[in-house]
Amino acid sequence: MNTAARDVAQLRLDNALALFEEFVRSTVKDPDAATMWGLERRFAQRLQIQPSYWSQIKSRSRQIGERLARQFEQLSHKPVGWMDQPHTIPAKGAAQTGRSAPASIGENPPPQDDDERFIVGLVLTYYRRHPQRARTRLLDLLGEVLMPAAAAVPATKAGGPPAMNDDDTRNLWQRSQKGVAPLKRKR
Repeated sequence: MNTAARDVAQLRLDNALALFEEFVRSTVKDPDAATMWGLERRFAQRLQIQPSYWSQIKSRSRQIGERLARQFEQLSHKPVGWMDQPHTIPAKGAAQTGRSAPASIGENPPPQDDDERFIVGLVLTYYRRHPQRARTRLLDLLGEVLMPAAAAVPATKAGGPPAMNDDDTRNLWQRSQKGVAPLKRKR
């Protein structure tokens, strides 16, 4: 594929993701992971394509051709040729569509794919429903996982984390898996 065709394909993908972001913002104030899946289906219906086709476009296994680009423009009330031109996307939109926004020093990058967006959405949904409980449990879980093995020592008077044996670790893992749907495998 030549460079010009690759640039147009990337532009159309970026603009399709921008259309989806616009659709999300106009439909739901604070979408969670479950809401996002429903919105993707509704967005595909709005564009008169199958949800699976929209998924293939997002995963870059299909490209948006000339006819489909004009269809997206018409059904999204954009001028002809809009899909083939670069448009600036606000940082909030970039985070939800998986494109990187310029990050400040010390700032975490936005989710990069569907799996990361799902996990972030899941954690946010849990936190918004039960902030104190989520904060405590997530910090405990992440503290155990992110702590280097050499630093994992028994609790001291300074209040360090307690040492966990294999059974405790296995039980914690099993408890954290309850009620969480598995992610789709990558092809």
